[in-house]
Formats: sequence, C-alpha cells, structure tokens
Amino acid sequence: MSGLDSIDHLRGDELIAEYKRRYGEKTLLAFSRGKDSIAVALALRDKIDIIPFYYDDIPGLEFIEESLDYYERKLFGRRILRMPHPQFYKQLRDNIYQPVRRAQVLASASLPHIDHADVVRMVKEQEGITGDILSATGVRALDNAIRFISIRKHGPIRHGAGNWTPIWDWSKTRLMDEIETSGISLPADYTFLPRSLDGFSYLYIIPLREHYPRDYERILRWMPLLEAEIVRHDIHKRLWAEIDKQEQQGTSP
Repeated sequence: MSGLDSIDHLRGDELIAEYKRRYGEKTLLAFSRGKDSIAVALALRDKIDIIPFYYDDIPGLEFIEESLDYYERKLFGRRILRMPHPQFYKQLRDNIYQPVRRAQVLASASLPHIDHADVVRMVKEQEGITGDILSATGVRALDNAIRFISIRKHGPIRHGAGNWTPIWDWSKTRLMDEIETSGISLPADYTFLPRSLDGFSYLYIIPLREHYPRDYERILRWMPLLEAEIVRHDIHKRLWAEIDKQEQQGTSP
C-alpha cells in the first residue's frame, strides 16, 4: 500500500478539468529539463495550453541550450522562455566565488533583487496574460513524507502558493514509464551528472569540466573562483582517504 488511497483529492483528467474551470485554458510550467517537469509536460500535452519557462542559472550554456531546443521541437512545439534565476543575481550580489577586484564593480552595479513571483510576473507580461494563472510542478506525494503530508493537507491546487501538481499521484515507476513510452529523451546531463544541473557543487562542476569544457569555462567567467570548490573537494577526499588508511592499519587516534 502506497498510502495514496488515503488522499481524497482529484487526479488525472478530473484534476486538469478542475484547474481549467478555475483558471482557464493556460498553465505555466517552470521547466527544469528534469524528469519530473518532463512528466508534467507529457501529462498536460494536448489537454491544456502550456507556457514553459526555464530558470537560467548561467546564461548561454551550450548543453542547456541544446536540450531546450530539443524540448521546444519534440515536446512543446513552441519556444521555452529563458528567465533569469533569482539565485543568479543573489550569487553576484553576495560575491560568491568572486575575486576581490570585482567586489566594487558588483556593489555598484545595482543588481536587481527578484524572486520567483517576479519571474512569474515577467512571464505573464511577456505572454500577454492577465488574471490568475498557476505554475504546474512535478511534485509527487510519494517523493517524501513532507510532500505526502503537504498534498494531503493542502490539495493539488494551491492558489496561495501559485502552483498546482498535475502528477501528484504518480509513482516514480509510472513517471519513468510514461517518459519511456513517449519517446522523449532525458537531457544529456543525466548521463554524467547526479541529476539535471542543480547548483555548482563539485558533484556537478567536475563532470561538467570533463564533458562540456566550453561551458565550464563560461561558468568560470561568471564565477572565477569556482575552482576553489574543486580544491576543497580534493583536500577532503585526501583527508578521508588518509583517515580510512589509518583505521585499516589501526593507527587512527
């Protein structure tokens, strides 16, 4: 038993029909290129007008643009809007991985403070949308206990949060089956990253340096000291290797 039977909320086509009754024939979709957002697009395709937009962490990365172009052609049949990620500006304002010589320049640049609500407003303005409209997400009740409780309590349509969850009742098996059956491919970064690009820890930037060196260099132009993350990882890796060696020899303190 997955426990989904204990959640008495609309699902599938009935949920989509209820959303359309409340908000009309359009929905936004924050399209991360990950499996969850692909599954949402598949679930809604041909049933409602989807307006996809992508939160751009670093503008112009080749492997990102290649996959967005693929999904524009194969999944949406329209352009995916590229929108600035709020975290992008915050990282610059906070001088994350920035040399000292840039600090004064960034401080005087008057970089905007934006949040997700600002991005949604920009998308609506660009698309000429007035009135209420929500963003579809790939949140599923079976992802974890917190999401299970949240969906059971608040339901799959959350006006206050500005989003709705069309595939809240899907299992991971169903999600992967739907993607496989559709013939839509996961992005290339799924083959060498833990998941689609999600931040700039060593888990992402070391494989990215190997597979897409031009994109790696482009990231360094925005964050010149990012290689400090790799140095930190290497130091910790050597430290733990030494600790393991000492434990095996019985000489650890």
